[in-house]
Amino acid sequence: MARNLTNWDPEDEKFWNAEGKRIATRNLWISIPCLLCGFAVWLYWGIITVQMINLKFPFSQAELFTLAAIAGLSGATLRIPSSFFIRIAGGRNTIFLTTALLIIPAAGTGFLLQDPETPLWQFQIMALLSGFGGGNFASSMSNISFFYPKNVQGYSLGMNAGLGNFGVTTMQILVPLVMTVGVFGGSALILANSSGTLVGKIPAGTETYIHNAGYIWVAILVPLVIAAWFGMNNITAEHVSPGLDSTVGAFGKILGMLAVGLVTAAIGLWLLLPESAGGSGLELSKWIVLPLVIAATVFALRLIRGPIRQSLEQQYAIFRNKHTWAMTVIYTMTFGSFIGYAAAFGLAIKVVFGFQHIEVDGVVTHTTVNPNGPSALMYAWTGPFIGALIRPIGGMISDRFGGALVTQIISVVMVACALGVAYFLSLAYASETPEDYFLPFLVLFLILFAATGIGNGSTFRTIAVVFDKVQAGPVLGWTSAVAAYGAFIIPKVFGEQIKATTPEYALYGFAAFYTICIGINWWFYLRRNAYVKNP
Repeated sequence: MARNLTNWDPEDEKFWNAEGKRIATRNLWISIPCLLCGFAVWLYWGIITVQMINLKFPFSQAELFTLAAIAGLSGATLRIPSSFFIRIAGGRNTIFLTTALLIIPAAGTGFLLQDPETPLWQFQIMALLSGFGGGNFASSMSNISFFYPKNVQGYSLGMNAGLGNFGVTTMQILVPLVMTVGVFGGSALILANSSGTLVGKIPAGTETYIHNAGYIWVAILVPLVIAAWFGMNNITAEHVSPGLDSTVGAFGKILGMLAVGLVTAAIGLWLLLPESAGGSGLELSKWIVLPLVIAATVFALRLIRGPIRQSLEQQYAIFRNKHTWAMTVIYTMTFGSFIGYAAAFGLAIKVVFGFQHIEVDGVVTHTTVNPNGPSALMYAWTGPFIGALIRPIGGMISDRFGGALVTQIISVVMVACALGVAYFLSLAYASETPEDYFLPFLVLFLILFAATGIGNGSTFRTIAVVFDKVQAGPVLGWTSAVAAYGAFIIPKVFGEQIKATTPEYALYGFAAFYTICIGINWWFYLRRNAYVKNP
């Protein structure tokens, strides 16, 4: 099998039917599980931290929220260099190496979780490196976009992204289950609070193997890395990865660009975090730091000399296209919401519904365990499951009716659901029996997840139609990079508003943002004289 494909034109129907579809399908079905593991390793902190609370790890709720936020910011930042990997290093080379890198945080997290006395900063390093999984989305989507013709881009990208997003659900189901058995050895820890899995609650006093949350992914990743090496292809055609040099040289470029992203993400986190959590203590506003991190990463990559800089200069042309910026905002609404809610959903259930909110001397306290509270680990998987499952359907519907129209409809649904979730959150966080409000909270949140999933598919359809074949791949990567900051912003905002005892304010803010996106989508793609009518 040829590892490098020198001639590739999926728009040629004869070529596509003769051999193109078979090759593209093989690459897609190796790409999907690799991306699935990327999402799992990136976002498993939302589940791990719930269990750390149940095991009485010596960290505050606010400190545990920082782990999900660190992974979120790191993964989003690493998507910026990852957006440009395919042209510079080739698809096969990129997917193989970036999937192999996931073994480092997975193994490291498993090792550290065996000791509850492990200091916070070591977990924070693993959370930072977990960002490799978040970065992989940009390169994976860019790679698959080159394999398929435009008339099935909604389907192919929806399958890669949607089933890849199942990494969140797979992780949220698998991790609680593997923590119940000593499959990888090591000492068990004893639950101080009741826990749970998909099938029910686990009582306090039960042995648990929390370190399996990391080790399970090492076991899955090894065969996937082998499959990527032997089963995938680099497309060396002029519009994809021309002039591809040695594999070792490609690996060096990828590692160097990832190092740039890790450094800028680490500096941003240092500016954001309080001194007690290893930060500078400046605690600068995230709305200031995040644009600085994005700008610094883009600028630092441009300082690299040689062929990398030449390739980046060509790909940076996307920043002169107004549609790049419109789709960046719109995709942030859909994917940014999905990934951010997925990161925060389990811990939000635990903190809001797992404790009684009792008034003592005129002050409401939030530290008494609620014996009737729902198990966060039992329900955390449901939202990401629905959002990922429906994503390919969103792509197929958009292929038929137009991406912008579908996006507009789901945007209205997202506004309504966000306001509804906010209402029930406000009631629950002021109640001695918050479980009374859990069912409407859950139902509305699941509809919200479904809307984000459909919107993910519809925005990919829009991008595939609006941009030419040279720009579509980098634009997919770039928009997904910015949108991925939702995995940082949403847990961070939830943490801040829970600390302020007003979690509903987070949802009010998100609803306001969705309303702005409705206007942008209408102006660019739905009004009478739109730039591109309902792409």
